Amino acid sequence: MEPEATSMDWERLLSKQRLGRPDEEGNLGFRTDFQRDFDRIVFSSAFRRLQDKTQVFPLAESDYVRTRLTHSLEVSCVGRSLGTRVGEAITRREGYTEVAPGDIGAIVAAACLAHDIGNPPFGHAGEDAIRHWVRTSPVARRALDELSPPQRAEFEHFEGNAQGFRVVTRLQNPDNRGGLQLTYATLGAALKYPCPAHAIDPGYGISRKKYGYFVAEADLFRAVAQINGLLKQAPRTYCRHPLAFVMEAADNIAYLIVDFEDAFRLGILEYRTVHDHFRALLRGKDQAAVDRRLARLRDDKERVEYLRARAINELVEASARAFMDHEAEIMTGRFEQELTDTLPFSEALTAIAGVSQERIYDHLEVQGVCAAGYSVIGGLLDLFHGAVHDTAVALEEGKQAPPRSRTVTNLVPEQFLYQYDPDSGRRYRVTDPYLLLLNLTDFIAGMTDGYAVSLYKKLTGMALPHHG
Repeated sequence: MEPEATSMDWERLLSKQRLGRPDEEGNLGFRTDFQRDFDRIVFSSAFRRLQDKTQVFPLAESDYVRTRLTHSLEVSCVGRSLGTRVGEAITRREGYTEVAPGDIGAIVAAACLAHDIGNPPFGHAGEDAIRHWVRTSPVARRALDELSPPQRAEFEHFEGNAQGFRVVTRLQNPDNRGGLQLTYATLGAALKYPCPAHAIDPGYGISRKKYGYFVAEADLFRAVAQINGLLKQAPRTYCRHPLAFVMEAADNIAYLIVDFEDAFRLGILEYRTVHDHFRALLRGKDQAAVDRRLARLRDDKERVEYLRARAINELVEASARAFMDHEAEIMTGRFEQELTDTLPFSEALTAIAGVSQERIYDHLEVQGVCAAGYSVIGGLLDLFHGAVHDTAVALEEGKQAPPRSRTVTNLVPEQFLYQYDPDSGRRYRVTDPYLLLLNLTDFIAGMTDGYAVSLYKKLTGMALPHHG
C-alpha cells in the first residue's frame, strides 16, 4: 500500500482528462483542451442566462450596469491574466515543455466563467431566499421531513457554488456522463469549497466556509479529487486545488473594483470617494504620472475607468506574487486564507469592501428588489413543489390530482420531473423525495430574474396574458 502523499503534484493538477470521457485523448488541433473548456461554458444555456441575473443591482434599468454575465466575463479576463502570471513561474521552474503559461491562464479563465453559473435569480439574495423558504415554509418542512440529515443540510444552507458544480457536471448536456465533460483541471480550479454541506466548518478555514457539491454529485466530486490528486483532510473533505485560490482572487479583484465603478455611474458614490480608494491601491506607481494622466482625461467617468484599470493591474501582479510566496503551503493543503487577504494593501481592499457594504449592497434600491425576491422565489417553490407533490400522491393512489395542481405541474419542464438512464436509454418519473426537491430547485435556480418575476406574477394572478 502506497503512503499517502503529503503534497500535490502539478502534473496531476493540470490534468487534461475529461469527466465522463476517460478515454478521450487531448485535442491536437488549433484549440487546447482548456480553451475547449472555456468555449463549452460560453456556449452553454446556463451561461447565457446569466445575462439576466443580478450582479449587484437587481433588474437595473441602466444598460451600463454589470449583470452576472458581464461580471463573469470580467472575472475570466482577470483570471486569465493572473493564471498566466502564475503559470510563467510554475512552468519555468518545473521545466515544462508541453504546458505553457497560457494553459494555466486558460484553466483559470474557464473556472472563472463557471464560478457563478449556479447562482439563482436575484444573486446572493436568491440563495438567502431559498434558505428562508426552507426555514419558514410548511411545504418545505414537509419536503425536508423525508430527507436524511446530510440531504437536509444542503437546502438549509443552500449554496450557489454547489449548484454550479451540478450545472456543469450534470444539468448541462444531461444525456452525457459528466455534463459538459470539462477537464478535471478546470473542474478542480472551479471548486472553492471541496466539502459537503454537513462538513461545513468556518472555523477550520476558507475551504470549509461553505460547501461545494451536493450528495447527488458526490461520486463526480470524488473523481475530480482523485484525478487531480487533492489531499484528503478528513473522511469527507479535501484541500483546495491550488488554482481555486487564483480563481477566487480574480473574483475578489473584479467585484471589489467594478462594483465601485457601477455605483459611481448610478450616482451612489461620488468621484472623490472612488478616486481616493482606488489611488490607495497604486502604492508602487509614480503618483505624479497618475495625476498627469488624470488631468488629461475629459471627465470623471474616464478618470474612474483609468483608475479601475490601473487598480486591477496592480492587484493582479500582487496576487501572482502572493500565490508564489505561499505556494509551498498551498501545495500541502496548509494555506487557508484568501490570497487577497495577504496583499500589502489588504487594508485598502477592506476599506473598499466596507464602503461597498454600507453604501452599495445596503442601498435602499438594492435591498427593496432583493426583498421582493424572497416572495418570488419562496412563492415559486411553494407553488411548484406543492403541486408536484399533490400530483405524485394522486398518481400513487390511482386518483386524479386537483385541477390546480395538475395545471401548475404541467408548467414544469419534463427534464425536472423525469430521470434519464443513459445505460438503458429510458426515462422514468422521479419519485425519490431528495431528487425531486433538488430537481425543482434546479428549475427555479436556473431562472433569470425577469422570467422568475413574470412567472410568479402569472401564477399568482398579478399579471395575466392578454391579446390586444
